[in-house]
Amino acid sequence: MKRNFVNTVSATGALGLLLALPGLASAEDYYRKTKGYRVEPDTDPPAYVRNLSKTQFEQFRDVEWLDVGLDFRTRYEYRENDYRRRTDPTTGATLTTFRNDPDNLWLLRTRGYIGVKDILDPLRFAVEFEDARSYNGLYERTDADINEFELIQGYAELYFDNVLGHNRPLSIRAGRQALELLDRRLVGNNQFRNTTNNFEGFRVQFGKKQNNWHLDTFALQPVERRKYDFDRPDEDTWIYGGVLNLRQWSDFITIQPYFIGRKTNGDPYNSVAANRKNDMDIYAPGLRVYGLFGDSGFDFDADINKQFGRFGYTRAGVPTQLNLQHDALAYSLESGYTFDHDWKPRASLYYGFGTGDKDPNRNASSGSNERFDAFYGFNQPWSRNDYFSWDNVHAPKARLEFTPYNEVRLDVGYGAFWLESETEAWNRANLRDTTGRSGSFLGHELDIRMRHKINPYVDWSLSYARFEPGDFTKSQARASGPFTSEASNFFYFEVNLNAFGDGKPK
Repeated sequence: MKRNFVNTVSATGALGLLLALPGLASAEDYYRKTKGYRVEPDTDPPAYVRNLSKTQFEQFRDVEWLDVGLDFRTRYEYRENDYRRRTDPTTGATLTTFRNDPDNLWLLRTRGYIGVKDILDPLRFAVEFEDARSYNGLYERTDADINEFELIQGYAELYFDNVLGHNRPLSIRAGRQALELLDRRLVGNNQFRNTTNNFEGFRVQFGKKQNNWHLDTFALQPVERRKYDFDRPDEDTWIYGGVLNLRQWSDFITIQPYFIGRKTNGDPYNSVAANRKNDMDIYAPGLRVYGLFGDSGFDFDADINKQFGRFGYTRAGVPTQLNLQHDALAYSLESGYTFDHDWKPRASLYYGFGTGDKDPNRNASSGSNERFDAFYGFNQPWSRNDYFSWDNVHAPKARLEFTPYNEVRLDVGYGAFWLESETEAWNRANLRDTTGRSGSFLGHELDIRMRHKINPYVDWSLSYARFEPGDFTKSQARASGPFTSEASNFFYFEVNLNAFGDGKPK
């Protein structure tokens, strides 16, 4: 945190306005989960954590001040013809070597959590450790799979209960911490991946998610994962902003106006290639609204974000960095219907859009950058293969979810993908035609997933996804790979163990 500290927007005026509004002092639980597919934020503390008084250990029924968690996950992944780009773990350069043989990867992750609350109030604290490892992979090991013996959360918190009204707290948190916001498309922990996004800095919350209004503000530096050494914050980058949650307007609808900014003081000509980065100063106001259409069975989840600011750009052989105007837009729309049936089937339609850059040459300093910045988003809602994020994309999708048996959940989805800008890259696969002559159709994907909770301590899941390439993708095939003229297959089998059960002791 030694360079530029970001001046966050003052919350004092907004807080005074909120307190002055009528009917905002109720202690009822107004929080409603979204029915959107895989966009509900993880809980705080994490979902595997249990209050010790609610575990299987009856001798600790009175220990309500201690939260504990210990879980282990193992996943076998089979990937055939994986398109995703890979980077050299030392230099950060994009690798062009692909294997003809399928990848059979074993991923192991262990997490542990201890949190103290209530007994020392207003002081609270929490620590969370993670050990993530991979085995048997064909490709270079990356920090997406490996993060050995790492502290992923370690923070102190001042928690002032009832200071803003009955059951409406003020909390000030400092240190290393997780952060999931909105629908996770911009900021998420990425729990599906073997390693976890986290940040260092400050988070101040006015109220909590159960209140009819809740303001969540933050100023944080992203943590750089290091596979075998201790992680460290990116001291050149800050992410900051706030989310205002309004829930009393309707019992069915939650409104979330928000602002996120990201500032990087880069060094594009650093002598160490892995440390090179461009300047960036992006402002991203947005609005998310989700909920139900009354008791009709229909639900919706919509998010729109407009980005502007400045974006640094460097070209080979040019000793100065271009300072481009950043101008990007993205939106996400999902609507579903839950049928009145024992299987609780929900059918949904989705459409996602994110702009891509229009100028492949960028010859003038007066140019602009239109690629939407997906920040630290969670990509699984876009693609089971992890091929897409919220940038340079048109992505319609249809999905069916249902529960045919108790504790067994199934979902199947079909989606198609187009480039928004034909001259901009498909970033996750590192494929690009700057002439735009290859068209825009990337391909379509079918995925299916089953999840089964065996008992309070064990659950397992399996999934299969097949991506069929479109005209653009086929035209980018190379003799050395990726072999994009052929389909891509992804299968996984996963088992989760939780030492403290589901927190519902018999």
